Amino acid sequence: MERKTKLDAQEGKHDLVITREFELPVELLFKAYVEPEIVEQWMGTKVLKLENKRHGGWEFETSDPQGKVMVSMHGVIHDFVPEQLIVRTFEMNNTPFPPQLEFLTFEALSEDRSKLTMQIVYKSGADRDTMLKMPFAYGINMAHDKLQEIVAKLK
Repeated sequence: MERKTKLDAQEGKHDLVITREFELPVELLFKAYVEPEIVEQWMGTKVLKLENKRHGGWEFETSDPQGKVMVSMHGVIHDFVPEQLIVRTFEMNNTPFPPQLEFLTFEALSEDRSKLTMQIVYKSGADRDTMLKMPFAYGINMAHDKLQEIVAKLK
């Protein structure tokens, strides 16, 4: 089955670009990234903090079925334009990965279709390449499939 979420990682660069078109109006796609209850459903993580504003912060954690925290992550929101743009840092706690910078651009394609473009900038090309060796592409595609499924019910 073809992955709908596309990754473009050009050789020798420190970034990658992720694109996905959704069968959702841009308002609902954006809502999926800023409303804690929706984020928790499609990401399968607990939202501890989500301050959707310029210079706001965010913090998520994912636990196993027994409640043990498996991974926690946090960052700062550097820019926030409703239904258009989120610029944020992303850092995973207790891992060797340095923080990364993410530019999320939301675009209306029609009344019922929208596009998300994510540019993720890593400290080095090696850091980016290490991330790509993990099941990153599979995971983000799976998460976006779940986002589409959950948010489509809100229409």
